[in-house]
Amino acid sequence: MPTYRDGWDALGDPSRRAIVERLAERPRAVGELAEGLPISRPAVSQHLKVLKNAGLVAERTAGTRRIYRLNPEGVAAMRDQLDTFWNRALVNYSEVLDGPEEER
Repeated sequence: MPTYRDGWDALGDPSRRAIVERLAERPRAVGELAEGLPISRPAVSQHLKVLKNAGLVAERTAGTRRIYRLNPEGVAAMRDQLDTFWNRALVNYSEVLDGPEEER
């Protein structure tokens, strides 16, 4: 089962981030994803496998092709985690501002 950590790790690679950016525009097949990327179709397929295992990408079959799209549940889980990080940072920032001046 994918965890938020898998998603963060998966997005650590610039090629996978580029794939996610393209899938954010619309669902695409591997060949279409590979166009304009500096990596081969087999490499795109391997990156898609990592993104799928991390829960960020889903696929469906259309004839002989597989169409990939972002998985809304996986992306939402990462967004929730990022919101948690952000809220903690804001609370800590507020505590520093409200604390004694010598701690700033």
